[in-house]
Amino acid sequence: MLEQLLLLKRIQLRPDFARLLLRVMVFVPLFLKHGVEKLTTFGTMSQHFPDPLHLGPVPTLAIAMIADGICAPLIVIGLGTRLAALYSVGNVFVAWAFVHHMAIVTRQDQGGETLFLYLAACLVVFFGGPGKYSIDGLIERKRATKHENAEAIARTVKA
Repeated sequence: MLEQLLLLKRIQLRPDFARLLLRVMVFVPLFLKHGVEKLTTFGTMSQHFPDPLHLGPVPTLAIAMIADGICAPLIVIGLGTRLAALYSVGNVFVAWAFVHHMAIVTRQDQGGETLFLYLAACLVVFFGGPGKYSIDGLIERKRATKHENAEAIARTVKA
């Protein structure tokens, strides 16, 4: 009885739904707050954007704009998800490590904690994949069906 209560045995695990929730609940706000801002105010932001890798503020902002404005929506819909997540890992890690100096908990809210959580979400999506509720999942299911049909035809021809 206690084991069932602690492990919530009566509630079925839904890992694909959990992946969808993670993608939507983390990357929609990331896109709406940071992506839209970078896409719509690129010229203004490029004049004062941090340049931690000394590439220049415009290329650095372009890299961040791709991560927040393009990769985040791709992660939400689940298209090229792992590649988009990997690109975002690089962008968020640079911001967290070189701009916020790997701060997680500070007295003033400097954004390090939020970046750390974004980094964690990107890593979970990269290593866990998008799940079946994604365009990548749909493509994979179609590919598997096509492969199964080809095998069935080959078996029929041999028989």
